Amino acid sequence: MMTSYQAALALAKALDDKKGVDIKVLRTEELTTLADYFVICSATSSTQIKALSENCEKVMDEAGEPAHHVEGHRGGTWVLLDFSSVVVHVFTEEARKFYDLERLWGDAQEMDISTQLRPN
Repeated sequence: MMTSYQAALALAKALDDKKGVDIKVLRTEELTTLADYFVICSATSSTQIKALSENCEKVMDEAGEPAHHVEGHRGGTWVLLDFSSVVVHVFTEEARKFYDLERLWGDAQEMDISTQLRPN
C-alpha cells in the first residue's frame, strides 16, 4: 500500500509521462479532509485530458489503488480523479485559470517534485 505522498508522486509522474503541463502537487492534509494532496495539471486539448486521466487510472490500478471516483466535464475541459488521499485535477489552460485552484488553496504547501519529473 502506498502512502498518500507516494501516490501523489506516482500520479505526478503519470501526468508527466503523457506530457502534462505545469504539474503541481499541493499538500492539503492540514487544510481539508477532502485529500492529503491535490495534483493539478494542464492539458493542451480534450484528447490529452483523456490520455492524462487514463494514464493516472492505469498507474494507480497497477499499484492496487483504483480511483474512488472520477468526474469529468462533458465539454472536455476538466477531469477530477479521486484516489481518496490524493485528488487529481486535469484542466485545459482556460479552465485552470477559471477555477484557479492554486489561489483557492493558496495556504497549501507546494511540494518540490522537480527531481521526480523529466527534465524540461
